[in-house]
This record gives sequence, structure tokens and C-alpha cells, in this order.
Amino acid sequence: MEKMPKIALLRWDADQISDVLMKLETLPGNSTNPESYPFDVALVHVKGANMDTVEVNPCQELLDEYIRVCKELAAQGVKAITTSCGFNAYYQEALAAAVPEVVFTSSLLQVPFAQTIVGKNGKVAILTANSNDLTEEHLARANITNRENVLIYSMHEQPEWSRVYSDPNGPFDLDAVASEVVDVLRKGLEEHPDIGAVVFECTDLPPFASRVREELGLPVFDFNSMVGHIAMALNVHKLY
Repeated sequence: MEKMPKIALLRWDADQISDVLMKLETLPGNSTNPESYPFDVALVHVKGANMDTVEVNPCQELLDEYIRVCKELAAQGVKAITTSCGFNAYYQEALAAAVPEVVFTSSLLQVPFAQTIVGKNGKVAILTANSNDLTEEHLARANITNRENVLIYSMHEQPEWSRVYSDPNGPFDLDAVASEVVDVLRKGLEEHPDIGAVVFECTDLPPFASRVREELGLPVFDFNSMVGHIAMALNVHKLY
């Protein structure tokens, strides 16, 4: 019997992934692309997990299914469980309480850390897929209790990225999205030059993080920085 990886990722229902999301998945750095990891990760489809139940209308039914799957994974030897969408921060408290294993549902969990390292005179920019769906409840459950130095920027009004919502099975230009990511944050930096760090909420955005770091000179915390931190903590990945 093949040994189960120590880290597992809960991803959307296999029957409810749009063509646009599948195209984003082809990029190394995307949370659901196995090539994104220098270590083994179990990618687990969860029935009923989709844009509605994760991003738009989180619900008890999906939480129950998440808990069931988490307990099943724990019984197979998994030591840490994450997800493929930052909006799963909504479920963080309940999932962490349901199983003794490490649960880190969202890259938003890195915001308090980023706030600490930029200091009281710096700001942290959160870049989210859609600010209309990022509620105070999400932030609170990610333990973002201090909002004074947090700015939220959104991709949902960008022409190409908006196709994720308006035309999810149509054409999608990845190069255009990369430029939109940088442009949104560049404008933010022009308005707030005291931005000292960026946190990507969305797990589809990490493939564009290097370009932001190079062009804007800002540290970017994303899904990959989070899972890498956990992997080192569990000795799954070693730097030396």
C-alpha cells in the first residue's frame, strides 16, 4: 500500500471546476498543480466544494463534509491539511477544532505575521479574487483582528480576471492576468507607498507572485509560502 503524504489539500468537487480554473491549474505555483511542490501532497476532491459553497455561500453541509474528509485523512496518517481556496478561511476555526492535525485553510492566516514584520508604520495589502465575497467573518476567522494597517485590493473588476465569473468556460489569457495582478498592486503602491508586504488570498495567484516581487520590490506571501512553512515545520521539506 502506497504511503500517504503528510500534507493533504482539499480541493473542489471534480465535477465543478470550470475551464478557466483548469487553465490556471496548468501553471506551476497553482495550489492544485502537483508540479508546484518539491514534496508529496495528496490532492483530494471534496464533494460539494465549489465556488458557491466555498466563496459565495459557505454552509454547514460543506463544513460537515470537510470534517468527515479530514478525519478520514488523519486516519491514513496525514499530519497537516490545507485547501485550494483562500475563502476557506471561513471554515478555519471549526476544522482546526474538529481534528488534532494541523489545519491551515487559507493564506490569509499569514496576514497577522505580515502585519508584525512591516511594523506600525507599514501596511499590508491583501489581494483577493473578489472583494465582494471577502467578508469581515473571513478576516476574523483568519485571526485578522487589527484592521488599521490592512488594505484590500481585488481582481474581480479586471477585464481578463473577471472572466472567472462572467465566462468561466470561455477563452482566458494568462499573460493578461499576470499584467493585471501587477497593475492592481502598482496602483495600490502609488496610493499607499507605505505598503510593506502583500498577501495573496487566492490560490490561483501564486504563479504571478515572482513578477510582483521583481517589479514592485515587495515581499509577497501566498499559498506557497504558507505550505512551505508547514512542510519545513513537519520536516517534510528540508533546507539543509
